[in-house]
Amino acid sequence: MDIVLLTKSTTPIIGWFANILGFIMNLIFDIGITNIGVAIIVFTIVINIIMIPLTINQQKSQKLMSVIQPEIKAIQDKYKGKTDNESAMKMNAETRAVYSKYGTSMTGGCLPLLIQMPILFGLYQVIYRIPAYVTSVRSVFETVATSLMQESDYINKISDLAKAVRLPIENNDYTVTNKVIDLLYKFTPEKWTKLSEIFPNMSGVLDTSIPLIKQMNSFLGIDLSVAPWQGMNNINIAWMIPILAGVTQFISTKVMTVNQPKNGGSESDMAKQMQSMNTVMPLMSLVFCFTLPAGIGIYWIASALARTVIQLLVNYQLKDLDIDNLVETNLAKQNAKRAKQGLPALTANKKVIENAKHMDEIEKEEKENRAKKYEVNAKNIKDSTEYYNKDAKPGSLAAKANMVAKYNEKQANSKKNK
Repeated sequence: MDIVLLTKSTTPIIGWFANILGFIMNLIFDIGITNIGVAIIVFTIVINIIMIPLTINQQKSQKLMSVIQPEIKAIQDKYKGKTDNESAMKMNAETRAVYSKYGTSMTGGCLPLLIQMPILFGLYQVIYRIPAYVTSVRSVFETVATSLMQESDYINKISDLAKAVRLPIENNDYTVTNKVIDLLYKFTPEKWTKLSEIFPNMSGVLDTSIPLIKQMNSFLGIDLSVAPWQGMNNINIAWMIPILAGVTQFISTKVMTVNQPKNGGSESDMAKQMQSMNTVMPLMSLVFCFTLPAGIGIYWIASALARTVIQLLVNYQLKDLDIDNLVETNLAKQNAKRAKQGLPALTANKKVIENAKHMDEIEKEEKENRAKKYEVNAKNIKDSTEYYNKDAKPGSLAAKANMVAKYNEKQANSKKNK
């Protein structure tokens, strides 16, 4: 597991978003929510609500892809098997032209995701580093850190504790208050007890601070600083967190795939990818939330539930989205740019759009045709088997001889009829 430092992130862009999100988290504590578990839930809901416009744009992009994909597939089929450089360049040019025709680009569907990525990374920074962004939480740990740093030879005495929480002494300067807070925020109840034993002179400070820290970290009787997994012989209520994380993640990924484009051959590839994600992501949530502090699991559950509810609302809002209007709006923007460049206006393929509107009906009809074809083939095989096994034990030598004789008979009759 990577070392996690709880001082503020200084990574460009991600650090900027973390500061903004940290400000929101700090406000949540300031209004009176002092429990870390409850604060994480409220914080997660607020951030997901803020991100609704990006979610809507992403869903619109997926709707548009249902129109674009058939033409993209036609281009791919056209150049299938052609690996020379000229064919590759032509295929890319024709693909770009299709996207341009519908007022989007090859990266248009990825843009909402690209915008969300630094926000999500910034959000994780805040969740992992709450004392760095929340003044009231930091003040409690700072009181302990200041007292600890006044103890003689404290750096060497806390070396074992630092290594136990994966913050080794040699990689951190514990003469800096922020680094000491990094260490203290990762302490479990056992580590606090050990700290009290190592530094008996700090009993006054610890007797005051430890109950406050336990109160902040206690959620429904679960200590959020402790990982749920304590071995098979220590089954406890905290195991519900990774289990719920896996279940809610599974539900969330299912709901998010509702508006995925479904088109011909490309559908199977996308379906396989989404099916893989639907399996892998919940399993990852289950494993990680068993081994990470329970507070991280609370965030994953809250995040999955918030995404699910918001996605259902967005799906309901967009279920009657007029694809014609969506394409016309995008195309108008694209043609405005082309007009400035002195290029002719583009028009979309109305037939493809109409097919996209009725994609469910088309897929249903194709499925029914495949089922009918399968039934006809099954009947022919059955009739043929019964014909050749007539008057003989199925699979016997007589049946095989009968098969040859009747085959010759049919061939002879066929020649007579000609």
